Amino acid sequence: MLDDYIKYQAGQDIRRKLSACFVFADQSSGIIKGYFTLSNSSVPLKFLPVQYQKNIPASYRSIPAILLGRLSVSKEFQGFGLGGVLLIDALKRCVEISSTLGSFAVIVDPIDAAAENFYLKYGFIKLPDSAKMFLPMKTIAQQFEKMKSIKMDNTSPSC
Repeated sequence: MLDDYIKYQAGQDIRRKLSACFVFADQSSGIIKGYFTLSNSSVPLKFLPVQYQKNIPASYRSIPAILLGRLSVSKEFQGFGLGGVLLIDALKRCVEISSTLGSFAVIVDPIDAAAENFYLKYGFIKLPDSAKMFLPMKTIAQQFEKMKSIKMDNTSPSC
C-alpha cells in the first residue's frame, strides 16, 4: 500500500495541494529509501485526553494539527534506523511550520501494531476512542531545545 502510494498517488496529492511528500533517496541511483507526507489536519477537542483539553478555550471544537500521514522505509533499508531519522526530520519540519501556522500537535494513524509501537517509542500518545496518536507541538519543541543544549554542552572551544 505504501509502495503504491509513492508510485501512483503522491504526485497527484502534491499537485492538488493535499499533502507534501518528502523523499529520502540515494543521490547517485535515485533509489527511494524512504519518505513521509505532511498535511493540515485537526482533532476534535473532545478526543484529546482531559489534561490537554483543560488549557484550551471551550470555543475551540477542533484543534489544529499536522498529520504525518505516511512514513515508509523501503524493505531493503529497514532495520538501520532510517524510520527514526525520517520521523525526526518530519517533527523538525512540523515545529518550524508551527512557528508561522498554528498547530497544537502532530497526528499519526498507525497502519498496524508495529507502527504503533514505533510511535510509542518516540512519545506519541494514543487518542482515546481512536486508533490515532498525537504528540503535542510543545513537547516536540522542548525535545529539540534539549537536543540543542546537549550539543552545546558537548562542544569544547578549540585553541
